[in-house]
Amino acid sequence: MTDIDEREVLVNKEKNRLKRLFKDIPPSKLKVVEGLIIQAARLRVLLNEMWMDISENGDYEMFSQSDKTEPYERERPVARLYNTRDQSYQRVIKQLTDLLPEGNNKKEIKKYSASDLI
Repeated sequence: MTDIDEREVLVNKEKNRLKRLFKDIPPSKLKVVEGLIIQAARLRVLLNEMWMDISENGDYEMFSQSDKTEPYERERPVARLYNTRDQSYQRVIKQLTDLLPEGNNKKEIKKYSASDLI
């Protein structure tokens, strides 16, 4: 399988997980919800991939503009992008949570085991 195929499998798995979590959203809002769920699933998969990269390679790297300049430590672009995407993911999840009927915000959601996570 290619990276894109593998990523698509993970996105679909996450999309199904989110659909189960947010199944109580009113039918009148389902068209909006579908797009948010797909976007949240994509973001979650990308965040997991970025987290693996950051865990292996760190947040900072030595960088030099040319051979003549002294290298300096800078934040890796993937670390900065991770923070931005994480904020986007949190906003999408908040939007989905806000669409749940009032009583559902307070009830306990099924606990997931490690095998349920992607």
